[in-house]
Amino acid sequence: MIKVLFVCHGNICRSPMAEFVMKDIVKKHHKEHLFEIASAATSTEELGNPVYPPAKRKLAEHNIRCDGKTARQMTLADYQYYDLLILMDNNNMKNAKRMIGNDYDNKLHLLMSYTPQGGTVSDPWYTRDFETAYQDILKGCEGLFEYLMKNT
Repeated sequence: MIKVLFVCHGNICRSPMAEFVMKDIVKKHHKEHLFEIASAATSTEELGNPVYPPAKRKLAEHNIRCDGKTARQMTLADYQYYDLLILMDNNNMKNAKRMIGNDYDNKLHLLMSYTPQGGTVSDPWYTRDFETAYQDILKGCEGLFEYLMKNT
Protein backbone atom coordinates (compact mmCIF):
# COMPACT_ATOMS: atom_id res chain seq x y z
CA MET A 1 0.00 0.00 0.00
CA ILE A 2 1.35 3.41 -1.03
CA LYS A 3 0.26 6.05 1.47
CA VAL A 4 0.26 9.65 0.21
CA LEU A 5 -0.67 12.79 2.16
CA PHE A 6 -1.14 16.04 0.23
CA VAL A 7 -0.42 19.16 2.27
CA CYS A 8 -1.13 22.88 1.86
CA HIS A 9 -1.68 25.81 4.22
CA GLY A 10 -5.37 25.44 5.12
CA ASN A 11 -6.51 22.11 3.60
CA ILE A 12 -9.50 23.73 1.92
CA CYS A 13 -8.19 24.43 -1.63
CA ARG A 14 -5.05 22.89 -3.09
CA SER A 15 -4.40 19.83 -0.93
CA PRO A 16 -8.00 18.54 -1.03
CA MET A 17 -8.06 19.21 -4.78
CA ALA A 18 -4.87 17.13 -5.06
CA GLU A 19 -6.29 14.41 -2.80
CA PHE A 20 -9.40 13.95 -4.91
CA VAL A 21 -7.66 14.40 -8.28
CA MET A 22 -5.17 11.70 -7.27
CA LYS A 23 -7.98 9.42 -6.09
CA ASP A 24 -9.67 9.94 -9.46
CA ILE A 25 -6.48 9.08 -11.37
CA VAL A 26 -5.93 5.97 -9.24
CA LYS A 27 -9.55 4.88 -9.74
CA LYS A 28 -9.37 5.37 -13.53
CA HIS A 29 -6.30 3.11 -13.60
CA HIS A 30 -8.01 0.50 -11.35
CA LYS A 31 -5.25 0.82 -8.72
CA GLU A 32 -7.36 1.81 -5.68
CA HIS A 33 -6.15 -1.29 -3.83
CA LEU A 34 -2.57 0.03 -3.99
CA PHE A 35 -3.17 3.48 -2.50
CA GLU A 36 -4.25 5.33 0.60
CA ILE A 37 -4.62 9.04 -0.15
CA ALA A 38 -5.52 11.92 2.17
CA SER A 39 -4.78 15.60 2.72
CA ALA A 40 -4.01 17.96 5.59
CA ALA A 41 -2.99 21.52 6.50
CA THR A 42 0.10 23.02 8.05
CA SER A 43 -2.05 25.61 9.86
CA THR A 44 -5.01 25.49 12.23
CA GLU A 45 -6.91 28.33 10.52
CA GLU A 46 -9.48 26.22 8.69
CA LEU A 47 -9.79 23.13 10.93
CA GLY A 48 -13.14 21.44 10.45
CA ASN A 49 -14.13 23.59 7.48
CA PRO A 50 -15.28 21.95 4.24
CA VAL A 51 -13.52 22.30 0.90
CA TYR A 52 -13.68 25.92 -0.23
CA PRO A 53 -16.70 26.29 -2.56
CA PRO A 54 -14.75 27.48 -5.65
CA ALA A 55 -12.34 24.53 -5.26
CA LYS A 56 -15.28 22.16 -4.87
CA ARG A 57 -16.91 23.62 -7.99
CA LYS A 58 -13.68 23.24 -9.97
CA LEU A 59 -13.49 19.57 -9.02
CA ALA A 60 -17.17 19.11 -9.90
CA GLU A 61 -16.48 20.53 -13.38
CA HIS A 62 -14.29 17.45 -13.87
CA ASN A 63 -16.81 15.05 -12.29
CA ILE A 64 -14.75 14.73 -9.12
CA ARG A 65 -16.58 14.75 -5.80
CA CYS A 66 -15.11 15.73 -2.44
CA ASP A 67 -18.19 15.42 -0.24
CA GLY A 68 -17.55 15.15 3.48
CA LYS A 69 -13.94 16.35 3.38
CA THR A 70 -13.08 18.76 6.19
CA ALA A 71 -9.79 20.43 6.97
CA ARG A 72 -7.42 18.84 9.44
CA GLN A 73 -3.89 19.63 10.52
CA MET A 74 -0.88 17.49 9.68
CA THR A 75 0.85 15.84 12.64
CA LEU A 76 4.15 14.15 13.38
CA ALA A 77 2.22 10.86 13.36
CA ASP A 78 1.32 11.59 9.73
CA TYR A 79 5.01 11.84 8.88
CA GLN A 80 5.56 8.46 10.47
CA TYR A 81 2.49 6.86 8.84
CA TYR A 82 2.56 8.14 5.26
CA ASP A 83 5.16 7.16 2.66
CA LEU A 84 5.07 10.57 0.98
CA LEU A 85 3.96 14.01 2.09
CA ILE A 86 3.38 16.07 -1.04
CA LEU A 87 3.42 19.83 -0.57
CA MET A 88 2.04 22.57 -2.80
CA ASP A 89 4.65 25.31 -2.29
CA ASN A 90 7.84 26.29 -0.51
CA ASN A 91 6.02 27.89 2.43
CA ASN A 92 4.15 24.61 3.00
CA MET A 93 7.52 22.82 2.88
CA LYS A 94 9.06 25.20 5.41
CA ASN A 95 6.06 24.88 7.75
CA ALA A 96 5.98 21.08 7.44
CA LYS A 97 9.67 20.85 8.29
CA ARG A 98 9.10 23.09 11.31
CA MET A 99 6.30 20.75 12.43
CA ILE A 100 8.10 17.43 11.92
CA GLY A 101 11.76 18.36 12.27
CA ASN A 102 14.27 16.91 9.86
CA ASP A 103 13.03 14.92 6.90
CA TYR A 104 15.30 11.97 7.64
CA ASP A 105 13.24 9.60 5.50
CA ASN A 106 13.05 11.95 2.49
CA LYS A 107 9.25 11.91 2.49
CA LEU A 108 8.62 15.63 1.83
CA HIS A 109 8.33 16.59 -1.85
CA LEU A 110 6.78 19.41 -3.84
CA LEU A 111 3.95 18.22 -6.08
CA MET A 112 5.31 20.06 -9.10
CA SER A 113 8.66 18.25 -8.75
CA TYR A 114 6.87 15.38 -10.52
CA THR A 115 6.39 17.53 -13.64
CA PRO A 116 8.91 18.65 -16.26
CA GLN A 117 8.40 22.32 -15.41
CA GLY A 118 8.82 21.98 -11.62
CA GLY A 119 7.93 24.97 -9.46
CA THR A 120 4.97 25.26 -7.14
CA VAL A 121 1.16 25.27 -7.29
CA SER A 122 -0.02 28.86 -6.99
CA ASP A 123 -2.49 29.47 -4.20
CA PRO A 124 -5.97 30.14 -5.62
CA TRP A 125 -7.02 31.54 -2.25
CA TYR A 126 -5.02 34.62 -3.27
CA THR A 127 -5.09 34.44 -7.08
CA ARG A 128 -8.72 33.27 -7.43
CA ASP A 129 -7.41 31.29 -10.42
CA PHE A 130 -8.75 27.84 -9.61
CA GLU A 131 -8.34 26.64 -13.20
CA THR A 132 -4.57 27.18 -13.20
CA ALA A 133 -4.30 25.55 -9.78
CA TYR A 134 -6.38 22.60 -11.00
CA GLN A 135 -4.25 22.16 -14.13
CA ASP A 136 -1.03 22.29 -12.08
CA ILE A 137 -2.44 19.79 -9.60
CA LEU A 138 -3.59 17.49 -12.40
CA LYS A 139 -0.14 17.53 -14.06
CA GLY A 140 1.56 17.00 -10.71
CA CYS A 141 -0.71 14.11 -9.74
CA GLU A 142 -0.32 12.46 -13.14
CA GLY A 143 3.46 12.75 -12.82
CA LEU A 144 3.38 11.43 -9.25
CA PHE A 145 1.21 8.49 -10.29
CA GLU A 146 3.57 7.62 -13.17
CA TYR A 147 6.56 7.89 -10.87
CA LEU A 148 4.97 5.63 -8.25
CA MET A 149 3.91 3.03 -10.81
CA LYS A 150 7.46 2.86 -12.20
CA ASN A 151 9.30 2.96 -8.87
CA THR A 152 7.28 0.83 -6.45
